[in-house]
Amino acid sequence: MVLFKRKKAPLLGIDISTAAVKLLELSRSASRYRVEGYAVTPLPQDAVVDKNIANVEVIGNTIKSVIKQSGTRLKHAAVAVAGSSVITKTISMPANLTEEEIEAQIELEADQYIPYSLDEVSRDFEVQGPNEKNPDMVDILLVASRRENVEDRVAALELAGLNAEIVDVEAYAVENAFNLIVDQLPGGDKDRTVVIADTGATLTSLNVIHNNRIIYTREQNFGGKQLTEEIQRRYGLSYEEAGLAKKLGGLPDNYTAEVLEPFKQAMAQQIARSLQFFRSSSTHRNVEVIVLAGGCASIPGIETLIGENLGTPTLIANPFINMALSARVSQQGLNRDAPAMMIACGLALRSFD
Repeated sequence: MVLFKRKKAPLLGIDISTAAVKLLELSRSASRYRVEGYAVTPLPQDAVVDKNIANVEVIGNTIKSVIKQSGTRLKHAAVAVAGSSVITKTISMPANLTEEEIEAQIELEADQYIPYSLDEVSRDFEVQGPNEKNPDMVDILLVASRRENVEDRVAALELAGLNAEIVDVEAYAVENAFNLIVDQLPGGDKDRTVVIADTGATLTSLNVIHNNRIIYTREQNFGGKQLTEEIQRRYGLSYEEAGLAKKLGGLPDNYTAEVLEPFKQAMAQQIARSLQFFRSSSTHRNVEVIVLAGGCASIPGIETLIGENLGTPTLIANPFINMALSARVSQQGLNRDAPAMMIACGLALRSFD
């Protein structure tokens, strides 16, 4: 299984995160997309550890559950590996080479760029376009991942009766979905720099997009699990009870001031810290907009707090705003889950490449 493989069969986007499996099925009529089905099912703790699948069978059974819940009949899927488990390298080659010649050249030179034995990795490339400094050359993105990262995801899909047609990289799936929210952003300058801060259960991923292309990514160990664990500790609940209470409410009156607000401040600090790293390593220092994604983006008021703390316009990701919905999709449920569906959405869009 290679990365970026293209197929014409309609594809399900399957996002396997630390806390849940998310499924999305899209169709398209003319230029408008329609959500045909979606589902989110939580994962038990430790089924995915540090973005690596620890229990393929549990993941396979959870994928079966989201398939049933969504009502989809599709059998082909796109899935993604985490950015932390891939090596990317941009290399330049003569623009007159055919794709076969590029592939042969990469086979010859790959061991210069990949610090593993080549038979231990899955790899692929994508032609990015002309080199800025030399129009006779093209830039080529080489992507490689340890074979087990790819094979575990393929095996989990197969256990659920799906064919893995594409194994992508999470950051590129986010970049793909970004095109759906670009019209929602303030200002219309194509050259602006936009940050997508995705705070999930255990990780905050910062993806910086300039000119509609990712130029920087960073992951930090911080996520909603810390809020769940604090609820668990503070109120003497089980982990599962704390997770439900976080979602459904019913916690004591002091929860907002003493637990939720400090977590929101900590989330703002994590994003600010990641932005400092970006600014210190890049010439694109002005960030025009911050887009919040991931489960934690649904915390009430988080965009206002982060916008005020960082002095930057901030909004919540919703790639579905301009989409039609099938009768079996709940508008309310989709709106609630939308910020956490960016990766699944970017994967489902691979149907239309």
